[in-house]
Amino acid sequence: MSAAAPKSVEPSLEPSCRDTAAHALSIVRDGVITGEGPTTRGRVHFSRALDADDAAWCVRILTATAVNDQPVSRAEAEILFEINEAATERSDGGRFDDLMAKAVAHYAASASGLKVPSRSVALAQGTDIDSWAPSYASKVNSEMLEWIAAQMRGKRQNNRRLMAMVATFLGATALPLAGQLPNVFDIGM
Repeated sequence: MSAAAPKSVEPSLEPSCRDTAAHALSIVRDGVITGEGPTTRGRVHFSRALDADDAAWCVRILTATAVNDQPVSRAEAEILFEINEAATERSDGGRFDDLMAKAVAHYAASASGLKVPSRSVALAQGTDIDSWAPSYASKVNSEMLEWIAAQMRGKRQNNRRLMAMVATFLGATALPLAGQLPNVFDIGM
């Protein structure tokens, strides 16, 4: 079940650039942490919970017209990691994990100097990451892989979609990093 985009948008949540998109994502993060704020208005929301509406807010922010043709920024990706860590309860059907993995891949590829599709294509729920990212497997630079590893290291909440992307999508390039990530690549269910 997929949630529709939030109906009303607070002016501060309609991004005009990647910096304001990162700020808007921090407002979603705060709502996830506290269960209060503009992204939780008009509905019951528990603290430390991430639901389909929270995921829809993230999608709307990350694919806003003003930022759609720009690569995902490091600040946006970092806030997504913070949201992931803050959300101890999930009821979003996996949408946030999928979005986060695609957004981090988008950032890593673009920061490695690779051309990436628009956000509305790359981050779409119906777009398989393998449809745009496989050719980047050996081209994402090691600094980006190390950054991803650092973001994942020691976290309570591991995004299985992101772990699988690092382990398989980035392929052999990521293998040297696997030793640096104890318990992260144990993705057996």
